[in-house]
This record gives sequence, structure tokens and C-alpha cells, in this order.
Amino acid sequence: MDLVTGLTIFALAMYVGREIITKVPPTLHTPLMSGSNAISGITLVGAVLAAGHDGLAANIVGCLAVAFATINVIGGYAVTHRMLGMFKKK
Repeated sequence: MDLVTGLTIFALAMYVGREIITKVPPTLHTPLMSGSNAISGITLVGAVLAAGHDGLAANIVGCLAVAFATINVIGGYAVTHRMLGMFKKK
């Protein structure tokens, strides 16, 4: 895949992601976060695959993608855990 194609896909993904996220009402945001952890796991697998390619640039971008995807997964589970804690009887 050449650079222009990659940048076009990246820009379109950012635009679509922003449009989808801004349309979600605040009351649904936390439950959707727990559901999106599976998607973040898939992103993490893709990031690991990107980190394994030959070339220095692919390794650097892949390692950054692994770090960001891991932060996203951990943050999603932390938010879900906190949300579920709100429903426990005291």
C-alpha cells in the first residue's frame, strides 16, 4: 500500500470515527465503552501485526499503535469496572 492510500484511509477513519462518537448521547457512552473493548482488542492484534513487519518505520509505528491500543483497552475496562461498581449494593 502506498503512502497516499494509507493517509487517505487514515483520514477517512478519523472522520467517520469522530462523526460516530459525537452522535452518541452521554447516557450511552459508558455502556458502549464496555462493548468497544472487543474492538480495541482487534485493534491490538492489528498493531502487533504491524509491529512485526520489516523496516524501521513500520516497527516504530507498530510499537506506538500497540502502546495506544493497550492504553485504550485498559482504560475501557477501568471505566466498565467503575460503572459496574455503581450498581452494587452498599
